Amino acid sequence: MEQRRCKPRSARGYLVGCVVAVLLWSVATAQSRYSISEEVNEGTVVGNIAKDLGLDKNTLKDRKYRIVSSNADHLFHVNQNDGVLYVSRKIDREEVCAQSSTCVINLKTVLENPLEVHYVEVEVLDINDHSPIFPQKEKTLEIFESVLPGARFQLKPSRDPDSGHFSVQQYKLSQNDHFRLEVKDKGEDGKIPILIVQKPLDRETAGSHSLVLTALDGGKPPKSGEMNILVNVSDVNDNAPVFSKDVYSVMLNENAPVGTTVIQVNATDLDDGPNGDVVYSFGNSMNQNILNLFYINPLTGEITVQGLIDYEEKDRYEIEIEASDKGLPPLKTDNSVIIRIVDVNDNAPEIEVTSFSSSIPEDSRPGTTVALISVNDLDSGLNGKVICSIGEDVPFALTPSLKDKMYSLVTKSPLDREKKLNYELTIVAKDAGQPPLFSAKQIDIVVSDVNDNRPEFSLSPYTFYVTEANEPGISVFSVKAFDRDETDNALISYHILRDGSGDKVTSFLNINTDSGDILALKSFDFETMKTFQFRVVATDSGTPSLSSNVTVNVFILDQNDNAPVILYPVSSNGSAEGVEEIPRNVNAGHLVTKVRAYDADIGYNGWLLFSLQEVTDHSLFGLDRYTGRIRTLRSFTETDEAEHKLVILVKDNGNVSLSATATVIVKVVEPKEAFAASDVKSATNDEEDNNVTFYLMITLGSVSTLFLISIIVLIAMQCSKSTDYTSKYLQETNYDGTLCHSIQYRSGDKRYMLVGPRMSIGSTIVPGSHANTLVLPDRRTPGEVRHF
Repeated sequence: MEQRRCKPRSARGYLVGCVVAVLLWSVATAQSRYSISEEVNEGTVVGNIAKDLGLDKNTLKDRKYRIVSSNADHLFHVNQNDGVLYVSRKIDREEVCAQSSTCVINLKTVLENPLEVHYVEVEVLDINDHSPIFPQKEKTLEIFESVLPGARFQLKPSRDPDSGHFSVQQYKLSQNDHFRLEVKDKGEDGKIPILIVQKPLDRETAGSHSLVLTALDGGKPPKSGEMNILVNVSDVNDNAPVFSKDVYSVMLNENAPVGTTVIQVNATDLDDGPNGDVVYSFGNSMNQNILNLFYINPLTGEITVQGLIDYEEKDRYEIEIEASDKGLPPLKTDNSVIIRIVDVNDNAPEIEVTSFSSSIPEDSRPGTTVALISVNDLDSGLNGKVICSIGEDVPFALTPSLKDKMYSLVTKSPLDREKKLNYELTIVAKDAGQPPLFSAKQIDIVVSDVNDNRPEFSLSPYTFYVTEANEPGISVFSVKAFDRDETDNALISYHILRDGSGDKVTSFLNINTDSGDILALKSFDFETMKTFQFRVVATDSGTPSLSSNVTVNVFILDQNDNAPVILYPVSSNGSAEGVEEIPRNVNAGHLVTKVRAYDADIGYNGWLLFSLQEVTDHSLFGLDRYTGRIRTLRSFTETDEAEHKLVILVKDNGNVSLSATATVIVKVVEPKEAFAASDVKSATNDEEDNNVTFYLMITLGSVSTLFLISIIVLIAMQCSKSTDYTSKYLQETNYDGTLCHSIQYRSGDKRYMLVGPRMSIGSTIVPGSHANTLVLPDRRTPGEVRHF
């Protein structure tokens, strides 16, 4: 039987070809041969055995044609009705035939009655249904970077279950610069890929290389398989450590605490393992002082502070450092770290006072230099910029000088030692740091005295009251002046200003030049002089000396040194006696006569009271104690005597009262005699009264003039002191006589009383009439006026 074999272009082409081959197959022998592609579907027709054997369908069925022997009988079955051989399931050639290049399955078929055996061969044709597979998906190679080009590294080949042309036909290597691929053909063992180094390796440039090896079979299109190849370049110590910077520079604040990180240097070594492990250290040439200030961590390269950093001591450090690997032998690299110290405001300004004048005259002109002041701050920049100041309420100022950080302390306004003797100046120096630092220095300046103040009297003018009949040579009053200057400029001497005009007042006065006590060289007499005025000059001992003067007003105070003088009856032979005749028929209240008296003293000393010291009949006559009028108390009777004697006592009101007596003889006459006598007497009395009145008016006018002058001076002094006082005059009805009038007033802290003769009822006092002033104890409030 002739056998024909077809080569399918595809699975379906194989099937059609095989069918044609079976139809055209001529039974040349007793064995039939068919071919079929692997992986055809179940039920695919392999061939028509009955037709190829020349058997009809009935024969096949009657004689029970079947497959009786096969090592793969489960792969095929035959239809007894038509004798067609079918595929029972999908056939995997690589499973059935393993690695055989030709895969043939032998089937034994039989016909019964009679028994007839036929052999059938079915060849399973390979298709490209498998891709090449590498034993490992990834392959790692360790190659030293020192390996030379041309080094060969054999790789495990890829396996493809397909056979023949569908097996691995070639290898490809991914594009790279360092490796190439060489394939060695070992026949049945397949093709072996070999990796060849074609360019020197550098681990520091490329520590590893990733390659892809691809295996291709002969299919169209071909199937492929890949294997990743990782080439690790093993290190050799061929690189020294390299710092990240050529020179390190850093700023560090002074007074940084111990442990503060200054900088962390970094060096890298392209080598690997110990060859790339870097350790840091200071250079061998480093100064020990720097080693005491800084520390470097050998593992991290961190430089830290381990001592006191002081900008004022050194503002820049240059540190030599080394980076070394751990290779054998180790490789080293040197570098520098420049540390610039940043100034911190840690120094307060310092104040130094030079050329200091602790005492300055008070007449110094503004701008006079008192002291030179220098300030210094060890810090720099704004931290070392210093501003000096003093208080604004002092007459001094700080002016910058031409030299930096120098100031002049000068006066800015006139000084007055009498207002302020010394100044405690506080000079404050403040820098411009943040926060600023301060320092202060106190300067004590004493203002020295110059004679620029005149002596000043404690009062101006002075008013003194001196009792008459003072003892000569005794101090009667004192003036006092003070000078606000000091030492000799305040040493005062006194003298009385004598103008050379022959003033008699100053001639009997003397003054103590040191104390200002004024002595009277003779006694004063109020009745002769009521008041006087002079000037005292106070002169200091300065150079040139200064002086001032003050007016002293002196008022003489009256004493009771004058006894009353009887004006009527007229005195003769040392006694005052008069005769009065009155008619017997007068009624009660008839004015018999009036006793008139005068006292040269003033005030209480001149206040006269009248009393009957002796009288023959107390029931007949009465005396007005204030006016001296003698009146009848009743009418005369026949039994009354014709002559009566009245002794009148006139007494003043001094502390030790003085008195005088007058005798009045009253004769009671008949009315006719009385009329005749009265005419003669009236004429005589009128003449006497006129004479007495004339002298009295002259005396009162003189005294009034002096009193008026005293009052005017006193009022002027009081007005100059701005002392207010008022006065009212008390009018006492039914009063007339020699009772004196008085006015109390206040001046400063003293109370005074002006006294003078009482005027007629309803009239006001005429100042100056026998005036006098008494100093009274203070019993009332200021400004109160009292009248007597």
